[in-house]
Amino acid sequence: MTSSSPIARVISPPLEEHGRLRQKLTPGEQKVLAFFHAHLPPEWEIHVKPHLNGLRPDFVILNPLVGIGVFEVRDWTLDGTDHFAREMEAGHAELWGEKDGKAVCLERENPFTDVARHKEKIFNLYCPRLPQKSGFAVITGGVIFPFAPTERVRELQAAFLGAEERRTARTYQPVAGRELLEAGDIHAVFPETRRTGSFIMRPEYADDLRGWLVEPAFDKDNRKPLHLDAKQKRLVTERTGTGYRRIKGPAGSGKSVVMAARAAHLISQGKSVLVVTFNKTLWHYLRGLVLRNVTKPGQMDNIVFTHFHDWCKDVCREANLTAAYHELYAEVREVDQGIMTTDLKARRIGQLLGNILDFEVPNLAMKAASSKHAPRYDAILVDEGQDFLPHWWKALQKFRAHKGEMVLVADTTQDVYGKARNWTDAAMKEAGFSGDWARLDVSYRMPRDARKVAQDFARLFIPPELAYLGEDAQGSLDVEPCAMRWVQCSSSDAQSQCLAEILGMMELAGDGGLSGGDITFLCNDVALGRRVCVALDEDNGIETVHTFEADRKEQDRLKMAFFMGDARLKGTTLHSFKGWETRMLVVHIASAWGDQELASVYAALTRLKRSPQGSWLTVVCSAPELEEYGKTWADHRDVSKPKIPRMLPKPGAARQQAVA
Repeated sequence: MTSSSPIARVISPPLEEHGRLRQKLTPGEQKVLAFFHAHLPPEWEIHVKPHLNGLRPDFVILNPLVGIGVFEVRDWTLDGTDHFAREMEAGHAELWGEKDGKAVCLERENPFTDVARHKEKIFNLYCPRLPQKSGFAVITGGVIFPFAPTERVRELQAAFLGAEERRTARTYQPVAGRELLEAGDIHAVFPETRRTGSFIMRPEYADDLRGWLVEPAFDKDNRKPLHLDAKQKRLVTERTGTGYRRIKGPAGSGKSVVMAARAAHLISQGKSVLVVTFNKTLWHYLRGLVLRNVTKPGQMDNIVFTHFHDWCKDVCREANLTAAYHELYAEVREVDQGIMTTDLKARRIGQLLGNILDFEVPNLAMKAASSKHAPRYDAILVDEGQDFLPHWWKALQKFRAHKGEMVLVADTTQDVYGKARNWTDAAMKEAGFSGDWARLDVSYRMPRDARKVAQDFARLFIPPELAYLGEDAQGSLDVEPCAMRWVQCSSSDAQSQCLAEILGMMELAGDGGLSGGDITFLCNDVALGRRVCVALDEDNGIETVHTFEADRKEQDRLKMAFFMGDARLKGTTLHSFKGWETRMLVVHIASAWGDQELASVYAALTRLKRSPQGSWLTVVCSAPELEEYGKTWADHRDVSKPKIPRMLPKPGAARQQAVA
């Protein structure tokens, strides 16, 4: 018999590097680390103060077959009345304490709300493939006070728990004091360690989380530096005298690449960077671009990626404005609980949320800037700036460090939210900009034929003052073959036609390095998109990962799961794919009324990525207003006519036949 080697514990960063940590461990944190290392089964990984996109929990404990633990540690003794809970008018509790005989709000230091927020973000953002109904159970959120009695900690915790949470707290929200640590009672501190397996947790969920806990290995194949032309390099390495710069360019011109390379350049100099988007999915893509130009471990600790409204919520909390933030939504809660028709309620809530998100939340974020706890960034970089309001930019400006810089990157042709017209000359001047835009005129992403049909669409349907079209690189040849098809159909036939085109494209998998995971299905009808993906799975045995969910919270989670390198066929909305690219694309257009919907169609047409091995684009359109435009495509089909071949030809085949 051969004896197996003992499992080596994973501790990140390694113990030998702890002397060089930027943020030294407190005595209590050192005590907890020693406790975990001594008493956790070796299969459990220990991640110490992981970056986690700026979230920074004290410990994340991970076992790919059992679950996840996230822990906050406080060195407080809880003697006397130095810490206590106070019930607020908005109906929530806040942590308060006494300093110099005065009561002060300590909510930003509250470990119970911190760990609840960590659990929520791990579930929604960093492990979004966890099952919606049962997945939350694999995440334990614990609080440890190494120098205080356990019962005193539990008394303090009670105010921050709901009735149902109190019943399950010792399992899913455990707290521990000094006597449990001294007794080595790992099961009381972290009850999930009693388990050796789970019906829910899977290694792939752990892989999702590890991508955020630990910086990825420096693999040459996956870490190729971003390619930049001479003009792009200047924008990356130089700054303006004022620190303000705005960059304009058409789809595929490298705007996001330049911004990501600039971010990497700044963090390599030890500067702090905030990258902000409006699209919830886009900042994952930007993070991947930044990583490609990072040269040393640890540099990613200097950068935070976020979408605007999540950032507003976080800075308000840091400034002890949680109660004020909740109060902004008081009328929304009243309407939601009121008695009225579903349609009327939805319209009223939509009106209220529009004002809250566009103005009231940014206003509160501006107020948060005066807090001594407000973060300051050496650089604030905003991608897809046409999605932002000037008012939001003003809020971000408040958090710019002295002599810091701000960069706005935009393509007004992709104005899918109708905000670009707010950026008047006066608004630009007030935002700190002077002179002309820095322009990126050359389009690199798309095959020439695809770029032409997208440009034709923009000339017909995008307002001239917003249309900004690029040009081919000088000397470029049409060496990237491209097959494109337009299928016009009725709305009743749209589902079957989308399925036929996707299945036809699946038949191409296996050639030229293509796989089913290379296919992306875009649709601006969520219900139809979901039906197509269900039919692919249940009727055709083709697994998909998609974001077609009516519930907004679940849709947000699905958006995060969609863009994590999943090998399955992908489906999402036209809006959510803005900023991304793929070689194999099926787009369904259900409607195209108004400037915003037309802009989203344009954005979808520009997502095709050129490749020497070929690229494929099919549009299934049930919007009659685009029927005449569709007829301008060389391969135009009308499904009311005899059956069409399902599989697209090899790129270039139609051209060869025409020549023959």
